[in-house]
Amino acid sequence: MADAVEIVEVAPRDGFQPILPWIPTATKIDFLRRLAAAGLRRIEIGSFVSPTAIPQLRDGAALIEAAAGIPGLRPQVLVPTAKRARDAVAAGARFLVYVLSASEAHNRSNVRRSVAESVEDYARMLDALPAEVELRINLATAFDCPFDGKMAVGPVLELIGRLAALRPDVEICPCDTTGRATPDHVATLIAAARACCPQVSAWAYHAHDTYGMGLATTWAAHGAGVRVFDAAAGGLGGCPFAPGATGNVATEDVVWMFERMGIATGVDVAALLPVAADAAALPGATAGGRARFALLGSEKQASREMVGGCSA
Repeated sequence: MADAVEIVEVAPRDGFQPILPWIPTATKIDFLRRLAAAGLRRIEIGSFVSPTAIPQLRDGAALIEAAAGIPGLRPQVLVPTAKRARDAVAAGARFLVYVLSASEAHNRSNVRRSVAESVEDYARMLDALPAEVELRINLATAFDCPFDGKMAVGPVLELIGRLAALRPDVEICPCDTTGRATPDHVATLIAAARACCPQVSAWAYHAHDTYGMGLATTWAAHGAGVRVFDAAAGGLGGCPFAPGATGNVATEDVVWMFERMGIATGVDVAALLPVAADAAALPGATAGGRARFALLGSEKQASREMVGGCSA
């Protein structure tokens, strides 16, 4: 393989959160085990948020405990405030993802505070965070906001600079929350961010596929130097606080694309496909992606041919 990337599986958090029918905790744990067995070692297993706002994520503590027993798994947990970060750490989380938005309107909708207040809260969290806890920043609406529209690169860069100055050894992940980002916009922002903040230890990218651009923007981020990519099995996803946003780019699509290009992901796509299909079939799920249908369809066609079937 000429290169390698890391895929962060986010279906158990970003994919499950908009699903209204309760997914039993045992089912979620089974998904974690099967995803890890397919080679996905870094998984966003859940979030510590208000159970009133997002009831589906209320079992975060149980998932942290279960994840500790899955060999090789590196679980991460999303938190929107310093208070929720303390709760997650107390429950055993050792990798936190702090989320805030580049857009004022979305930040107020999502976490009920201004962007400046979120930056101050992040700084307070850093002061209290145990040294052994890894950290990532998810910068939502870095490219487009459902309320404010397309985001200008300059103000987003300024915000990234403020966050990077607080602690450089943190992975920063610009997120296309609405799925409206275009490849040129993604490449421009990420290249500029890497140039202005060379002290940042790692960069990631989070794509949604609302307009069918998830793979294109993922590849644009790769071209700009990113090597860590979020994706959701079955293309699940959607933000309850971003009207119109649909699922994340499908993990099986991302894995297939990179592997086809000779770029190692460490993921066994054949083992991933049935897990992705089961995720897509969850009651209330909004699924997406294309590779799943093509690859599973190829398997069915091969099976028909083995028993004498033929098509013109």
